[in-house]
Amino acid sequence: MHQLRFNMNTITPLMHVMLLLTNLVCVGTLYAQDKSDGGAYPNRPVRMVVPFPPGSPSDILSRVISDPLSQRLGRPVVIENRAGAGGLSGVEAVATAAPDGYTLVLGGTGALAISPSLRESMPYNVARDFAPIGLAATMPQMLVVGLQVPVSTVNELIAYVKARPGQLNYASGGPGSVAHLAGEMFKSAAGLDATHIPYRAGTPAAVTEIIAGRIQFMYSGITVLLPYVKSGRIKGIAVAASARSALAPNLPTVIESGLPDFTVEVWVGLLAPAKTPPAVIARVNRDLVALLKAPEVRERMLGQGAEPVGGTPDEFRAYIAREADKWQRIIRAANIREE
Repeated sequence: MHQLRFNMNTITPLMHVMLLLTNLVCVGTLYAQDKSDGGAYPNRPVRMVVPFPPGSPSDILSRVISDPLSQRLGRPVVIENRAGAGGLSGVEAVATAAPDGYTLVLGGTGALAISPSLRESMPYNVARDFAPIGLAATMPQMLVVGLQVPVSTVNELIAYVKARPGQLNYASGGPGSVAHLAGEMFKSAAGLDATHIPYRAGTPAAVTEIIAGRIQFMYSGITVLLPYVKSGRIKGIAVAASARSALAPNLPTVIESGLPDFTVEVWVGLLAPAKTPPAVIARVNRDLVALLKAPEVRERMLGQGAEPVGGTPDEFRAYIAREADKWQRIIRAANIREE
């Protein structure tokens, strides 16, 4: 083989340019390869924003998810509690974050499906500003009555309220809360006339009033109400879910009782800022779905009254849209406004 040699005295200016371009291309290729190898997602910790304070149901679920997600991603998933404005502050922070997959939010019912219809203005647009990753869990609501109310089933409660139009009360933790909207949905579905009594101190204050006989019924989270039911201080009537809860398998669903499609769930799921690369969304979704199938994760979630879900990003996007439409119809029909 002949060795190719250059006589520097015979290289033309054009050849100089060609050699320079060749060197630049080689350097650029090596740099791109190095950047690609070092930039595979994720190459640094991932931040998961929880728009509620430590100890809240969303916070507890985020910690059930974060450890196994860290193991699957191979990088730490750091929880950042960013409470404020009923969950809107933390969600807004993620809407404006860099769409690189390193800032996610564990968003839920209020900020993503209720507030857009409840508030006159919103700091973000759910459909425009977020890329759904996956629905993590749903938490069905339970229907309870006071011991003074002589009913044991949904149908008996409906008949009891109908026989006393405008005389009975139902409770919630405040206007526009899930418990409030559940009560309005129940009234609409069953044709009832009952008065909403909000308790800004929360569900425990409302339960105290049910025990005292000043409130007749209410909806709230199953894990919140179940201890009162088990201790015999109030009566559990049904769960507002598509299937019976493993925590209270003897309670029928409201659907079983004759109100079709009656589901009231608090839910949480992972979302990223819009324009996050599809490959990143697919990666996090794959790991989220896998960890939700793990027996230890399922057991911990069920212990919190949460049903693990999973599913695809498109399925989660469609679920958010259905939930938003459902609550918008209830909010408009009852003329509910944020206070």
